[in-house]
Amino acid sequence: MSSIKKIVLAYSGGLDTSVIIPCLKENYPRCEVIAVAGNVGQGGGELEGLEEKALKTGASKLYIEDLSDEYVDEYIIPSMKAGAVYEDYLLGTAPARPVIAQRLAAIA
Repeated sequence: MSSIKKIVLAYSGGLDTSVIIPCLKENYPRCEVIAVAGNVGQGGGELEGLEEKALKTGASKLYIEDLSDEYVDEYIIPSMKAGAVYEDYLLGTAPARPVIAQRLAAIA
């Protein structure tokens, strides 16, 4: 029997993270799954309805963390100063991963 009691999951509400919650619950039946979504300034209502979706798929709770200031100050501005580009595009999504990971670790 697994000794894992809690799992903190980076949660976007997309297909992959929505499917993984029931899989985790199935494989770790006594485990609490806590979903965490990072707001790094994305628009288009991406965060709307996330809590309901996370809870319906088996998460015990959802944290929506506002990381936008930290993301801009510690990742976007330094990336722009360094000229971080990929195929003529400024990097945007990739630098968000470390700031989200740091918050997941803090929550865990």
